[in-house]
Amino acid sequence: MTTKEVLSSSLEDYLEAIFHIVAQKQAARGKDIAQRLGVNNSSVTGALRVLREKGLINYAPYDIITLTAEGKRVSEDIIRRHEALHDFFVKVLSVDGGIADRAACNMEHALPPEILWRLTEFLKFIECCPHCLDEFRQEQTPRDDE
Repeated sequence: MTTKEVLSSSLEDYLEAIFHIVAQKQAARGKDIAQRLGVNNSSVTGALRVLREKGLINYAPYDIITLTAEGKRVSEDIIRRHEALHDFFVKVLSVDGGIADRAACNMEHALPPEILWRLTEFLKFIECCPHCLDEFRQEQTPRDDE
């Protein structure tokens, strides 16, 4: 898959699910993916065919599913975007983890590399300079006179 090709949000979700299942079980099956994503088996089959055609997974009907080297690279990029957004929401904005996870899942698909880089650099800065974050949070606290 070339870097210019874009996956739909749905296909990115499938790749991300396959990555996590393979990490846990060494291989994925269609039913594992359907269960993780809450979709039916026919939806999984269609997505797997497209991902195979794009060279991102190794897949044959009724067989195990694994990531190709390119599929692993692409899925790691998706996960990196998700984790950066999740960490920002939780660590900086103090958003509940579940809400942060759902928002990150929705937003990860549209996050350009430039913003991902700036976001991760900002998170590194905050980890090195935690008092800056404390000052930010104090400024964001609503006052009684507002």
